[in-house]
Amino acid sequence: MKKALIPLLIFAVLVGFLAVGLGLKPREIPSPLINKPAPAFSLPVLDAPDQKISAQDLRGKVWILNVWASWCVACRIEHPLLVEFSRSGTVPIYGLNYKDKREDALRWLTNFGNPYTRSLSDTEGLVGIDFGVYGVPETFVIDKQGVIRMKHIGPVTPEVLRDDILPLVRKLGA
Repeated sequence: MKKALIPLLIFAVLVGFLAVGLGLKPREIPSPLINKPAPAFSLPVLDAPDQKISAQDLRGKVWILNVWASWCVACRIEHPLLVEFSRSGTVPIYGLNYKDKREDALRWLTNFGNPYTRSLSDTEGLVGIDFGVYGVPETFVIDKQGVIRMKHIGPVTPEVLRDDILPLVRKLGA
């Protein structure tokens, strides 16, 4: 009798794990980089490849890093909001053009507008990997000391901007 209960017990445990897993929201997976220094990088500027910007260059100000690509369908969803938000001048937005061709990225910005203070070219995706990018778009809020304070996976929506990003940016003193 006890031997017959073992498979039933194992099945119940597996169903429990499945139920918990299905209830998780992948966009809410916490990044291990939150409250840690942003990874060091030095990348060429997309529209001026002879110039480079490093993480160190951005110290002393709160800034947003938006990871995007011209081939990214979801990036088109958030892009008009980023263009509109950038006009407010609330906080500088830096783009990380991820695994993209320079010509395609420049054409995309010309066609859809450029919300970025500067966009950096990460053609190999190595800096994206250092930031723990799962896919594009992803957005990070980085404080004056160069510490990552927030990571948002997926397109930024008006609600995310209003409820999460802007309050944090204000709190950080941008």
